[in-house]
Amino acid sequence: MTDTLERAKKIKLILFDVDGVLTDGTLWFFPAPAAGRETDKYREQHGDAPGFGIVSQNMIEAKGFHAHDGTSISLARLGGLKTGMVTKRISETVAIRARDLKIDFLFQGADNKSAILDKIMAENGYREEQIAYLGDDVIDLPIMQRCGLAMAVANARPQVKAMAHYHTPSAGGRGAGRDAVEFILEAQGTLEKVIDAYIHARTSVK
Repeated sequence: MTDTLERAKKIKLILFDVDGVLTDGTLWFFPAPAAGRETDKYREQHGDAPGFGIVSQNMIEAKGFHAHDGTSISLARLGGLKTGMVTKRISETVAIRARDLKIDFLFQGADNKSAILDKIMAENGYREEQIAYLGDDVIDLPIMQRCGLAMAVANARPQVKAMAHYHTPSAGGRGAGRDAVEFILEAQGTLEKVIDAYIHARTSVK
């Protein structure tokens, strides 16, 4: 644990996988029905026959995010930490969440997460030991083995847990992101100060 705490003290940027980390890994797909003549023609041909659905032009992918993890981004910011999301999938839902939380870095469609790490360091001057990563599945292993602090959610795959320096008490999508941020801030001796600042910012009279 001592080595892990020393690693956490050096962190300036924390990166999160999305599916299975900031969400519980469930993917919801909602068809966006096509409007007008195409839909009317399809209905004329098939009606309500079993096995047929309305033709869709687009598919909406929805995800559920935990409020505790959202607060963790604000706490990280108050504690001087930058934050980022790195995910293989591409979803407007993730883009909306990242904008809402004012995430510093967002990389979608990231098949090679290690290459993303290189890009972040080259463009922003970070060193590997200053970056933490929270993951849950084997696609996260290449970037985790390079980051100064590798973290795994409570329900991560065994290979991920084996590589991680720290395991969150909470499962993915259930506050694991909050656990990770608070662990780092606690190691850096700023957690209580950050929480006080967070509360003050929301209770002070303007």
